[in-house]
Amino acid sequence: MVAVHIINGPNLNLLGVREPQTYGSLTLAAIEQRLVELGARLGADVTCRQSNVEGELVEFIHEAGLAGAGIVLNAAAYTHTSIALRDAIKAVDAVAIEVHLSNVHAREAFRHHSTIAPVCAGVICGFGPVSYELALDAIVRILRQRHGADGN
Repeated sequence: MVAVHIINGPNLNLLGVREPQTYGSLTLAAIEQRLVELGARLGADVTCRQSNVEGELVEFIHEAGLAGAGIVLNAAAYTHTSIALRDAIKAVDAVAIEVHLSNVHAREAFRHHSTIAPVCAGVICGFGPVSYELALDAIVRILRQRHGADGN
C-alpha cells in the first residue's frame, strides 16, 4: 500500500460556501471523504490536511516527503507566491502533484504562474473535485512505478 497526503492551503476550509460558482458546492470534508474512499479502492492510505498558515503547510510537506508519501497539493493562493512551499517539496524530494478546482489559466493573469509547478510531477486543474481524483490516481501510479510495481 502506498501513502498519499492530500494537502490543502488557505481558504479551502470554506469550500461549499466560498464562491460556489468558481469552486463548486462540495465542502472540503466531502471531497476528502471521496478521496479516502477512492484511495482505499486504489490501495492507497490517504491522509488529508488543511491549513491557512504557510508554515504549517511547509511542515505537512516535510512530514509527508520524509515518510515517502506522495503529495497532492492544492496550495491555493500560495501557488502563485510561495517559494517556501516550492523549496519544501524540493528539500524532501517529494513526489507531488499540484491540483486546483478551477482552471487557473482561464482566470486572472496573476493565477497563470505557479511557483510550485516546476518541482511537481504534474498539474491538474479545472475539473472541480474530480481534479483531486485524477491527481490521486496519477500519484498512486507514479509511486507504484517508483517502487517497481505495475503503474497501470
